[in-house]
Amino acid sequence: MSDEALVKRLKVIVKEHGGQLALAGAIGVDQGFISKVINKKQDVSYYLIRKLCFQLKYSPEWLILGTGDKKINKPESAKLITEIQMMRTEMDILHARMRAYEMEIKELKDQLLLGERKTG
Repeated sequence: MSDEALVKRLKVIVKEHGGQLALAGAIGVDQGFISKVINKKQDVSYYLIRKLCFQLKYSPEWLILGTGDKKINKPESAKLITEIQMMRTEMDILHARMRAYEMEIKELKDQLLLGERKTG
């Protein structure tokens, strides 16, 4: 997930916490990881979003969508992160299945072409 607006909000969080090193220490990640995300050399991950929401109490709605309150004030927010993670897992499974089908289709096309060459 890489989104210009989401990275912008991450920069706000970095500033609020006194820099990348301080933020990294607050959520237990490497400063280089924060730097890569901010410089768009690495996508914003659900791992990072989860840490920001659970450990620092940022609202997932604000962080992901840019709407609502910046800080969590409702217990439903934690549920939203879990639901997002479950949907992401389902999407990863669907992508893996799609890749498997694409490989199977390619094999079938190759077999079909080979059969046409033999009979042609």
